[in-house]
Parts: sequence; C-alpha cells; structure tokens
Amino acid sequence: MLHTAVSRISEDEARVLAARSSAGSLMPRAAALRDAGHGNIITYSKKVFIPLTHLCRDSCHYCTFSAPPRKDKPPFMSLDEVLEVVRAGENAGCTEALFTLGDKPEMRYAQAQIALREFGYSTTLAYLRDVASAVATRSRMLPHLNPGVMSYNDLLSLRPVAASMGLMLESISDRLTTRGHVHFGSPDKNPTQRLATIQDAGKLRIPFTTGLLVGIGETRQERVESLLALRALHDTYGHIQEIIIQPFRAKRATRMANHPDAPPEELLWTIAIARLIFGPEMNIQAPPNLALELIDPIIGSGINDWGGISPVTPDFVNPEAPWPHLDWLAHRMSSAGRVLVPRLPIYPKYAHDRNRWLDPSIHRQVLWASDSEGLARDTAWTPGQNTVPLPALPVTSANRRSIELERILNRSVAGEELSESEIVQLFAARGDDFHAVCAAADELRARVAHDTVRYVVNRNINYTNMCVYRCGFCAFSKGKTAEHLRGAAYDLDAHEIGRRVREAWDRGATEVCMQGGIHPDYTGATYLNVIRVAKDAVPAIHVHAFSPLEVVHGATTLGLSIGDFLRRLRDEGLGTLPGTAAEILDDEVREVICPDKLRTSEWIEVVETAHRVGLRTTATIMFGHVEHPGHWARHLLSIRRLQGRTGGFTEFVPLPFVHMEAPIYFNGRTRRGPTWRETILMHAVSRLVLNPLIANIQTSWVKLGADGAKACLRAGANDLGGTLMNESISRAAGAAHGQEFPPASMDELIRSIGRAPAQRNTLYAAVPESRRQAAYSAGALTSVVQTPPTRPARLLERPSVSRASTQV
Repeated sequence: MLHTAVSRISEDEARVLAARSSAGSLMPRAAALRDAGHGNIITYSKKVFIPLTHLCRDSCHYCTFSAPPRKDKPPFMSLDEVLEVVRAGENAGCTEALFTLGDKPEMRYAQAQIALREFGYSTTLAYLRDVASAVATRSRMLPHLNPGVMSYNDLLSLRPVAASMGLMLESISDRLTTRGHVHFGSPDKNPTQRLATIQDAGKLRIPFTTGLLVGIGETRQERVESLLALRALHDTYGHIQEIIIQPFRAKRATRMANHPDAPPEELLWTIAIARLIFGPEMNIQAPPNLALELIDPIIGSGINDWGGISPVTPDFVNPEAPWPHLDWLAHRMSSAGRVLVPRLPIYPKYAHDRNRWLDPSIHRQVLWASDSEGLARDTAWTPGQNTVPLPALPVTSANRRSIELERILNRSVAGEELSESEIVQLFAARGDDFHAVCAAADELRARVAHDTVRYVVNRNINYTNMCVYRCGFCAFSKGKTAEHLRGAAYDLDAHEIGRRVREAWDRGATEVCMQGGIHPDYTGATYLNVIRVAKDAVPAIHVHAFSPLEVVHGATTLGLSIGDFLRRLRDEGLGTLPGTAAEILDDEVREVICPDKLRTSEWIEVVETAHRVGLRTTATIMFGHVEHPGHWARHLLSIRRLQGRTGGFTEFVPLPFVHMEAPIYFNGRTRRGPTWRETILMHAVSRLVLNPLIANIQTSWVKLGADGAKACLRAGANDLGGTLMNESISRAAGAAHGQEFPPASMDELIRSIGRAPAQRNTLYAAVPESRRQAAYSAGALTSVVQTPPTRPARLLERPSVSRASTQV
C-alpha cells in the first residue's frame, strides 16, 4: 500500500458529507487542500484531439460523439490524416495527441470490420497501437489513449506507445445500466468492467486518467462511492494521475436532450468532495469549456487543472462548447491570483519516475518535451541556438507575491542560508512570483555590484580534445566512441600554444584560459609543461587553467597528493583554476551524465585544497539535462558552504546545457537544455542563495547570445565573462553564438541596458590602460592550427621558444 495523505477525509466522513453538506461549506477546505499541494499553479495540457473513429458499440443516451457508419465518410481516420493533425499541433506548440474513439466498433458494425481488414488489422485497438506508435516516433507529440474498456493484454500492448491512458468511470452505479437509465444498452459502461480496466492499468504501472460524469441521474452518495472506489485503487497502485469532474450538458438529437444540465451546486460540490477525498496531491480537473460562467467558483472548489485545451481541433465529445482562448484563460487565472502553466499528458510525478511508469520506448519523447519540473516546455527556445527569438516573459502585476516567497526573499537578501526546500521554491516561481524573484536578485546585484558590468579580455586555448572519459553531455572530446561528433582529434604542439598566447597578449588579453580533454598520454608533467609554455611565451600573462578533473589526473600520474601537485602548479606560474567539471554536485546526477568522472566529494576536495594553497577558482553549474531543481539547490548549497570555509571563489557561472550535439541527447536520455524561464531563474536564484559570500554572478554570452546575456544582467548577473577569442566547447555542442565577443561589442551591450562597462583581470582588479588600448585596437585573429595527434603526445616535452616582451 502506498502512503496516503493524512489530511484527506475518511470514508465515513465522506459518506456523512454526501448526506448533509453544501458546496459552499466544503469549498474553502477543499481550496486550502489544493493550495497545500499545488500552490498557485493551475495546469492544462495543450493538445490536439484525434477522433480515430466515431463508431462505437455502445448507445449512451447523452452522446453525440458516437455515430453510425456513413457512406460518405470512412469509418476510421487514416494514418496520413492523423499525422496531418499532429503536424498542425506541433506547429501550434501542442505536446499531447489525445486519441478518443468509440468502444470496439468492429463488434457491432461490419463496416468497421471491413475497414480494419483493408488496413491490415483485426481490431480497433491493434490499429490504434500502430497509429499511436507512428505519432510517437514521427513527431514530438505524446499520445494519450482513451479507447474505452480494455483488458490486461490490451493495456500491455498499448503501454509502449502511450505516455498515459484514460477511462472515465463516470459512475459506480449499476442502477444506471438498467432499462430507463443513461447506460442501458451500453455494455462497456458496466462499472465492474471499467473498474477492472483501471485496476489492470495500475498493475501495469500506466499513468491513468479517470473521473465522474455529474448529473446523469446518479446521487451524491453514488458519486462518493465512485470516488472512494477510485481512491482504493490509487492507494494500492498509485497510478491515477488525475480525477476529472465533468458536468453533464444536454445535447440535441440525443435521448437526454431534455434532461436538465448538471446544476452548478452539484458540480462544485463534487469537485470539492473529490479534493477532500483524495487530498492535496491529487490532480483534480474540470473542463473549462463546459462551465465558462463558473471559472472562479470552480477554482474556489479545489481544482488544480483545466485538462486538455486545443488551439487546433474542437472538442469532438462536446462540439457545442468551444475551448476558451488560452490568453483569455491565462488572464482570468492571473486575476484570480493563479498562474496558468502547460503540462504534458503525463504529470510531473510520473515523468520524473519514468523508469517505473513509462515504457523505455517513450522516455525520449517525454524528456524532450519536459522542463526541469516535469511540466511542458513553454517555448521552442533552447540554449545555444539563434534561430528562435528569445521568448517574451509574461507581463504580470509584479506586486502579488506569496507570503511564503516574501519570507524566503527576505532571508536571502539578509544573507541567511536557505534550506533546500526554500531554494526549490525559488526555482518554482512563476507569474508574479517569478518577477518578484528576479526583481529581488537585481536589487541585490545593484547593492553589491552597483551598475558596473565587468568582463575580462582573454583567450580560450583547448590544447587537446582527446579524452579517455565518456561524459554523456560532452560533444567536445574525441575518443573511439566520439568520432562522429564535430571536428577532428587534435593535440596542440607547444609552438602553437605559445603562438596563441603571444597573439592573445598582443590583442589586449590579460588571461589565457586553458583546459583540455584527459589525453591518455598526459601526466602531471604535461600540465606543468603547459604552464611553462604559456609563461615562456608571455611571462605576464595570467594562466587560468586545469579543471579539477585534470588536477586529479595530473596528481595521480605523478604519485602526488592533490595539495602537493597544486603547489607545484602554483609555483610554476598557475594563477587560478576554472571551477569546471562540477556539472551538478550531486552523485545521483553524476552517475547518469558522467559516471566515470569525479564524485561530488572529490570535486569539492580539489577546489577546497586549491583555495587552501592560495589558488582561487571560479564555480560553475551545468544545468538543463537530467537533473531537477532539488539537485540545483544541493549544488548551490555546496558552493555556498565551501565559500564560507575558504572564500576562494571569484565568481559563480551558470552554464545552460547545450543539447544539440551531446551524445546523451542523441541517446534520448536528456532534456533539450533548460527553458528560458529556468535560465533566467538560475542567475537570479544564484544571486540570492550565494549572498553575501559570492559577489559576482556571470552570464554566458556563448550559450545565450547578446540578448540572452542582457536579460540575465537584469536578473542578478553582473559579469559577462571573457571575450574568449576562440571558443570550442560550446561550439562543439552546437552553440551558434560565435567564438569571440570583442571589447567594443561588450561595451555596446552593457551600455544598451544603462550599465557601465569595465574591463577587469581574472581576480576582478582593474587592468592597466595599456592593456585596454591594446584590446580596443586588436587586429584580426590568425587562423588557428589544430595540430593532429601523435604518439607520444606532443606536449610531453618543453619546446624552445623565445620569451615575448610583456611590459605592462
């Protein structure tokens, strides 16, 4: 049995409330439960409605979806017709392909049997399986299947092609199947059979949608018994992801055309009692197109979801009731203090635990459509690309923030350490709360860093892209398993490194940033030699080099402790270390994206030791792949606590995951980078969480472009990083924002948002005027030479090079 929420009501209390309660008496309690479980978020699924067939063997007295065969209309949609609808949905930003169809029409109509045979199938469900499979594999839409009553084997067959499935219980009442009632003549509306399908879905771990139809002749007591039966199944299997409370609406040309619509009191009472029975965590839904006049009371009765809404197709089950426009609905939610948020047909709880709840064949599609919380990506934007305009952030009143958020913001601005759950709440901010987090971060930035935006004139030198590690996110490294990725393998010789260092100095650089793959021939002596090469070329250059992984590799190969090796690097001329290879400082994530790389404790040990021996470092986070906000929170807390011990971090650098060329993305095991909202929040929340210990938050123009960097500078960031001259790693991953951002362009970007530009060195000190003038008058870069690899590696010996004049 699964753990159940203590705040839900007992069976006895539910039955008592069925006998004597009003909607008004239940709604405040239900709304409070909803708020405890879902906050101010109201979700919906952006979908297309695919009526694969209108033929049905049942004769429900209220239904206009079911229709007999017609000579002028094929019994089933063809695959091409389905894919045409799906393509229209993709273009409109939909993520759900809702298949709704009649129940087993081949058991009633010869026309259905003939049509299925012509397609090569014997049953409707077999045809549905292949059509849904085509949608899942040929598009980014996620199939949700509502084909009626299904057996265990039917469900088993359909599970690999669906993110979720559903079957409305409607009512547990056998009375409604007898003569004179709504379900007479409809064998598939037998409550026992429908409950059996829902139970079998639980046994097969299928995320499932079900619910009640209110106002078809059932009593309140029967509604409560229906909900309690569903709760018992959910307590056993945990698979019911949402409960729909749908009001009956009379339709012309049906046997219930003169039956009264479900009264508002009954709809609101049933929503409220459903919330009380299932507790705060369940998703309770009511279709908005069936009760537009009741939007506010429905919210007040405890829903947290509006169901599927389509900008492309009508509601074929209720064609008389058009969908509300999403902009209108979002405005209504904002007026009610809520935020309308798109979701997938599978809810976050099930998307996060996909190994349990989803067939592996559908994992890729769910990940590609998801944000970090398991909700739907709300725009087509991804880091590194420049073909999709930056999304417009929603405009809100900006002054309606939650009381709990206000408390967290006040604590962070005061410099207090937040808890993991509090940080997760900041990352969950949407609507007014989102704007409040960004505003607080920017106000804090202004207090700490004023209106100056700094950057360093530097050059990236990646001396080799050969690597023995197999990090799933890396499209830069070359090895036997990475030959198909961008560019050929190389191992720079010392002369090329020295030439690049001298050219960087001549172009105004104060720093060279040097990192590479873990070449199989490299030892600690190689890294010491890299420093010598750079310092021989330009003694005054600041060498910012070697990831913690390279440090561990170098120390191990020389048989030295981490501290002793770092001292040798320092004494040879190393100035600072990049705090890369951090990715996410949580071993649960590292086990997925870089299982053979440093563990979290090892990364922290290297960086802390570097700080102890007098080498300062940056700190980074790479986000937007397989991790969730809880992992972000743990990472930020690790950085904050380490900074509290050593004070050795110069800046914190959020690095959005660029997915396009990453092997782990090709394998269908990662998201498509963070969303735009998540990217902005990472900069803002970092500013707040790391206050007052880290003063500088850097944004990456390489990952985000100029306009993206501007947005982050307005949300807590105060640094633009380096001009780079040669950027290789993000470019290899598919980023398209260029390889150099010269000082004049940096200044123009910074001034365009009303800030003051300032060149800095690696340690955030001002640079001499001679360096500044050299940077502004820099000539064109000489083409680099990516010297091919040799055995042994090229950098094992120190070259003979003349030292450049580097008077400052």
